[in-house]
Amino acid sequence: MRALTALVLMAGPAVALDLGQCDRVTHVSHGGEDMHRDLGEGRVMWRDWWSQEGTATDFVIEDCGPGEALRFRTAEENMGDRPPFDRTDEALKIVDRHGRGARVFATLRRMAEDLDGVARQVRVELSGEESCACAAAYGELRGEKSRFDLTD
Repeated sequence: MRALTALVLMAGPAVALDLGQCDRVTHVSHGGEDMHRDLGEGRVMWRDWWSQEGTATDFVIEDCGPGEALRFRTAEENMGDRPPFDRTDEALKIVDRHGRGARVFATLRRMAEDLDGVARQVRVELSGEESCACAAAYGELRGEKSRFDLTD
């Protein structure tokens, strides 16, 4: 038993994340992640924001097991030649409707189809890196993805 305790102490303390720790500035003073939520059944959601000379609001819904993520922009202003828009409320109603249904039908691709025409830059991507929200809520689903490190 002492050998096991010594081994655990040598490995260093386990640092468990919570979703609140994932709220952070990712680009000095003008970009970050916040509003992290556990959607249940291995899925998480957060908002990516940008605010420097223009503003943008993107959301990410990630299925932590496979690392598949739905990304979509709900608002922007002064981010290019397009006129400003804010369809955040409408887009989040679509996400909420899917969240109330059976997960087998609420796939990320189906959500993407419903968001098309409401949100912009709607896409489903696969990542080989664990996100902060997945590390906090579903670390056991990391699989072969590279481990998230809050200090990076």
